[in-house]
Amino acid sequence: MRTSRSRLAVTAGIAGIALVAAGCSGDAGEGDSPEPGGSDAGGGGEEITLTVATFNEFGYEDLLTEYMDLNPGIVVEQKKAATANEARDNLNTRLAAGSGLADVEAVEVDWLTELMQFPDKFVDLSDPEVEGRWLDWKTDSATTEDGMLFGYGTDSGPEAICYRPDLFEAAGLPTDRAEVAELLEGDWENYFSVGEDFVGASDAAWFDSAGATYQAMVNQLENAYEADDGTPLGLEGSEVEDLFVTVLEASVDRGLSANLAQWSDDWFASFQTDGFATMACPGWMLGIVEGNAAGVSWDIADVFPGGGGNWGGAFLTVPAQGAHPEEAKALAAWLTAPEQQIKAFAVTGNFPSQVEALTSDDLLGATNEFFNNAPTGQILTNRAEAITATPFKGPNYFAIHTTVTDGLTRVDVDGTDDIASSWDKSLQAYSELGLG
Repeated sequence: MRTSRSRLAVTAGIAGIALVAAGCSGDAGEGDSPEPGGSDAGGGGEEITLTVATFNEFGYEDLLTEYMDLNPGIVVEQKKAATANEARDNLNTRLAAGSGLADVEAVEVDWLTELMQFPDKFVDLSDPEVEGRWLDWKTDSATTEDGMLFGYGTDSGPEAICYRPDLFEAAGLPTDRAEVAELLEGDWENYFSVGEDFVGASDAAWFDSAGATYQAMVNQLENAYEADDGTPLGLEGSEVEDLFVTVLEASVDRGLSANLAQWSDDWFASFQTDGFATMACPGWMLGIVEGNAAGVSWDIADVFPGGGGNWGGAFLTVPAQGAHPEEAKALAAWLTAPEQQIKAFAVTGNFPSQVEALTSDDLLGATNEFFNNAPTGQILTNRAEAITATPFKGPNYFAIHTTVTDGLTRVDVDGTDDIASSWDKSLQAYSELGLG
């Protein structure tokens, strides 16, 4: 895994995910420490309320209860947002208004650098107590040019392939995870070719969504939309155009897609049907599959097309508008400590980004009962080691990415355009961004 080439480089993206927000309120009793894991708020015993907004399944519910036990006087509140875009819109709106944000805001990597343009709106989280906690590329991703630590890293998203053993068996494909890994080893063309064999013998689709598959592919490019200095590269004639055409040809012409919009109601419902046989599976996806596929057989193979890829990973930030920034900082530090991240992994599969966590026996020995007792800790560790490139993401990444994913949706989900016409619309949408 390479280290970040720029302090503004981030590791991987996600175009849209269902959100779960958790809130906690904090007050520490007398004698508590302001160091990570404790708070000295309200030395006289007054109660302080802190809210924590997260997206996806961070696995923080039990951790927040534990934090309350460690810090008497803490009250826990929980909020929920429906989508990643909704969370981003809410954050930007309330940031501009100067009030209304949570004391701790989780930020998704695709729009982290948008916010890093406004360092005065957030608390500098630099602290000797957390130096060396994260992998270098994770820390660099959240460090501004002048050295401000903008966020504490939560998870990363090394990807494997989740699959339906029952659908594989019915189509005459191997079901053992080691054999599936051997079957899918290679490039994306091999993955699509196996998919053609599958759909030729099954009524189910091979993968869930062109958008999700594209997300996995684009995360393997070092410079998808911008050069290392943030200069937009343009879309016409780019590697992105090649991926756009390739994934849609696989989806439509080769008939491999279930034509679902990821995070839509139909997508969630498809886990209870024979909707699709495989999907790109970063660690955090395991909890989502398990939460929606009760009673349905799933497994995970230690393989990924193209070798390795990272999708997702977040940061906890502390907006400056909060009433208790030091207490919020202490809570964010505690939640992102290696011990807590290993506990979160056990609940949701969110793969830690902390150096000490990656060598923990608790992580490496972890299995997941829902995924046929797969050794998910070792599998995702192997997948993390296979990552060779993570895309640079500047302040325009999210906006440019959206012009492309909207084009995928028009073809794969809506069926309103063919590949060529939809790409032309994406080029037009890109030009309207005014990026040159």
